[in-house]
Amino acid sequence: MKKNIVPILLLIIVAAGAYFVVQSVQQSANQAQQALAPLSDANKAMQTQVSELMNPTPTIIPDPVTIIHDVRSLARLETIQYTVEKVITAEISQGTFGFLFGDRLLFVAHGIVIAGIDMEKISPENMQLESGTLYVTLPPAEVFIATLDNEKSYVYDRDTGALTHGDTNLETTARQAAEAEIYKAAFEDGILEQAQQNAETFLEKFFNALGYENVIFLSP
Repeated sequence: MKKNIVPILLLIIVAAGAYFVVQSVQQSANQAQQALAPLSDANKAMQTQVSELMNPTPTIIPDPVTIIHDVRSLARLETIQYTVEKVITAEISQGTFGFLFGDRLLFVAHGIVIAGIDMEKISPENMQLESGTLYVTLPPAEVFIATLDNEKSYVYDRDTGALTHGDTNLETTARQAAEAEIYKAAFEDGILEQAQQNAETFLEKFFNALGYENVIFLSP
């Protein structure tokens, strides 16, 4: 009986020793992880800072001070809208050394031109009723808005010389030229004449609804 007890005691002692060894290893590993945690956090913070430096996010800070220069009430009758597309070429230094110092871009411009008449310019003297006929003198049509659609306008291509990074103001110059060309295209297509005609058509129906069956528009 004593001989059988000895092996059992040895097994118990070995098992207990193995358990304490495993526990010691796990505690050491946990302590090592805790010791390395600040270093790991610092490494992650460094990676974040490097990422922000390599891929900076622009910060927009509006001035808290707002200055309102003018407030006017408007009574504009918009009678026509043009959507215009123009391709603008802007270039500088395209001479003999253009391949070294030149800069050239193609800008695709999408613009909107809106025209109509300003109803504020109509006074009682511009309307006369004679023998059941209403005579109306409208102010001349004018362009209210001629601007680029920035969401649809873009630089299609740009070619810079080998020794230059390009003119930072070239795209701005192209955009300004594009707005002028969009207005010019609409003007040459007769936008003001169509705006005037549309205004007369609209206002004739308006005056008819008020009871004036005969309406004649006079040239301004």
